[in-house]
Amino acid sequence: MDFLVLFLLYLAFLLIGVVTICIFTKNQRLKGLILRGAQVCSCIIPQRLQRAGQRLLHQLFHTRNPAFIVLHLLLQALVYAEYTCEIFGYCQELEFSLPSLLLPYVLLSMNLVFFTLTCSSNPGTVTKTNESSLLQVYEFDDVMFPKNSRCSTCDLRKPARSKHCRVCDRCVHRFDHHCVWVNNCIGAWNTRYFLIYLSTLTASAATIAIVSAAFLVRLVALSDLYQETYIDDLGHFQSMDTIFLIQYLFLAFPRIVFLLGFVMVLSLLLAGYLCFALYLAATNQTTNEWCRGDWAWSQRCPLVAWAPPATPHAYQNVHSRGVWSNLGEVFLPATPCPEKKRN
Repeated sequence: MDFLVLFLLYLAFLLIGVVTICIFTKNQRLKGLILRGAQVCSCIIPQRLQRAGQRLLHQLFHTRNPAFIVLHLLLQALVYAEYTCEIFGYCQELEFSLPSLLLPYVLLSMNLVFFTLTCSSNPGTVTKTNESSLLQVYEFDDVMFPKNSRCSTCDLRKPARSKHCRVCDRCVHRFDHHCVWVNNCIGAWNTRYFLIYLSTLTASAATIAIVSAAFLVRLVALSDLYQETYIDDLGHFQSMDTIFLIQYLFLAFPRIVFLLGFVMVLSLLLAGYLCFALYLAATNQTTNEWCRGDWAWSQRCPLVAWAPPATPHAYQNVHSRGVWSNLGEVFLPATPCPEKKRN
């Protein structure tokens, strides 16, 4: 099978997998099928392997640990090392403009700054000091966020749009999700850092992909490879086609072509997630609210919880105030003032 066909199959498999995961997280019936499938597999897999797998998954996804931060930085270092050692030097020989070659490093610097801010900043931890002031920020809808409810773990009143993170063991104001890649929750006070971090990461991957593709295209143009011929399996001369040209480039520059394929897939995945995150910010929703939207509708209509919603937007978002106000709320979040002690 040709290299290009294998790469396209790999790309299609990744994209279908991501779309499938998104659909499964929104559909309660599909979640039930997954649980039943897991129960069937548990009857086949030995108990020792199950316990070892559970411990590993718990360590990775249910406790705070820097494993994914280390993996994130390692992958970033490998990509930029390959870009510096291979592509940068070749592009200088082909007289690429210096600003275009330095742009990935500028984006990397910005990305590391906001990555550090996202990792280390307070996402909006609810404490006894700011509990009362955070209760005033958002209105309760009495469906997804019931009034006067208390956190069973923290024993604090739960502000609207907050959630207790089991990984960090704290209630987070305007909780979005817990991100393993930054080993921190994404909440009201660091969503802005997370969005800029995600934007610069997407831009850096896309820039490296564009520079790498431009290098290969210019190389083909300067060497007139598209005018060459080759002998096929039957011994006939064939003119150079796109598939054979890509395979030839892969044999001549395997690391550059592999890097190009990796950053292309990464750019598509990151761009898709970035668009989703910006959509949530523009509509003043959180990932937690988006995922629990179906549950909230079934709570409103318990008699017909088995039926699909009558309209595409069954859960009404009461927090949206227009695109610019919503974005302003994300990038300029209100910080509660500490309460004054009464004499």
